Amino acid sequence: MKKLSAVAGVLIILAMLSLSQVLFTVDQTESALLVQLGKPVRTIHDPGLHVKVPFVQQVIFFDNRILEYDAAAKGIITRDKKNLVVDNFAKWRIKDPLRFYQTMRNEFGAQARLDDIIYSNLRAELGKYDLIQMVSENRSQIMKTVTQDTNRKALSYGIEVVDVRIKRADLPPENEKHVYDRMKAEREQEAKRYRSEGEEAAMKIRAEAEKEKTIILAEAKRKSQELKGEGDASATKIYAEAFQNDPEFFEFIRSMDAYKKSLPDKTLLLIGPESEFFRFLKKSR
Repeated sequence: MKKLSAVAGVLIILAMLSLSQVLFTVDQTESALLVQLGKPVRTIHDPGLHVKVPFVQQVIFFDNRILEYDAAAKGIITRDKKNLVVDNFAKWRIKDPLRFYQTMRNEFGAQARLDDIIYSNLRAELGKYDLIQMVSENRSQIMKTVTQDTNRKALSYGIEVVDVRIKRADLPPENEKHVYDRMKAEREQEAKRYRSEGEEAAMKIRAEAEKEKTIILAEAKRKSQELKGEGDASATKIYAEAFQNDPEFFEFIRSMDAYKKSLPDKTLLLIGPESEFFRFLKKSR
């Protein structure tokens, strides 16, 4: 009985080992390549349980997820002959497992190949721009172009490059002070130009305002003189009409007004008694 139990146990173990050589599982995050005697025979993209020929066929798994490549910092020369130490990284994935296996074999080989392709594209693209353009103005466009060129070259290896980015772009220590001083001088020169243009614009505005002020004052003075002349003419006309209607009354009013202006309080006036000035006073007496 014990012998039968031992034999059954051995058979169960052998059966399990046989099943492990026949069946294999592909995860949702993986693709599998079935290799028979060193030659690829089938690519499996569907997750689940699959069958292979035991001891003859071998399964190689590849990660379907986006992988990260982080390169070591390397020197690059810009169009204006500035040395930069560029540190970049990339996001990539295995698009064609069969071609990837035939060309790269594994991720280590892919990382090395990507390093060559990306550095070559970065060096070529950054060499088209000056330092200030690369740092501030055209950085996004540069990285878009590098990503497209890298992906086009990497497709022949079964690799899809999703994105390439620059983490840091530093100047070599021996060049930092010289470049910073030059950038500072350029900014000061640009600031002087802006100030000069601003002063010129301010002078134009002040001159235009002064011109408008002169025109407005001259027009106002002309208008006031016209109104004053019209008022004087109306007053003269009224006086003339009043004098014609009643010359004696008009002369009386004028004399009263003269008395008022000529004889204020505490005024000493020496005039003969027969003076024409006191004609109306004599009449009233």
